[in-house]
Amino acid sequence: MIKIEKLNKKFGKLQVLKDIDLEMQDGNIYAIVGPNASGKTTLIKSILGLVKPDSGNIDVNGEGVNGNYSYRKYLGYMPQIARFPENLTVKEILHLVRDLRGNPEKTDHELIQKLKIEKELNKKLKNLSGGTRQKVSAIIAFLFDPQTLILDEPTAGLDPISSGVLKDKIISDSKAGKTFILTSHIMNEVEELANQIIFLLDGEIRFEGSVDMFQQHTQEKRLERAVAAMMENL
Repeated sequence: MIKIEKLNKKFGKLQVLKDIDLEMQDGNIYAIVGPNASGKTTLIKSILGLVKPDSGNIDVNGEGVNGNYSYRKYLGYMPQIARFPENLTVKEILHLVRDLRGNPEKTDHELIQKLKIEKELNKKLKNLSGGTRQKVSAIIAFLFDPQTLILDEPTAGLDPISSGVLKDKIISDSKAGKTFILTSHIMNEVEELANQIIFLLDGEIRFEGSVDMFQQHTQEKRLERAVAAMMENL
């Protein structure tokens, strides 16, 4: 579970996050949506410990984020564009990340097989296509069996088959009790995956609740139309 209380962040004079209060329960898929510059990235980076808030608290599974890094063992992160050493092979990157994680015993290798990455394991990253790099990023996010996964545009660059494999993995793991936080500009994807919506605008939460509640609130049946209606009416 992730609990956020009175989170605030400024960059210079610009208030990027304003008194954010959130409680994300296990077993849900949360989609953070909103226009550009609404605070989505800053919120995610605050949870990851990559941005230090000016005030407020973030707890991940009961462990505070501010100044403490042990909570990261609960998190898996798939950035929109992952950066790894270009001269290493995929196998070497996996070993490197495993060492950085302290060689945990419990790991999840399911995506290595399902994304058909075995034949790429001995290839250097610099020789891989963008889609294959995205597969490696997905594998690393799930590899250490984290309780909470943060996925930023997770299917970007993936072919339809690989995209389907990743979506199936997200849905099955959420049913097993894991928490997902995702961002995506593809509203059909959000509609397919998420059961909870967090709508951000100008650093404030303007809506938090189920997809059904969001659609009822906007009187729109399609999520894409519902998001557009929120942006037009605020």
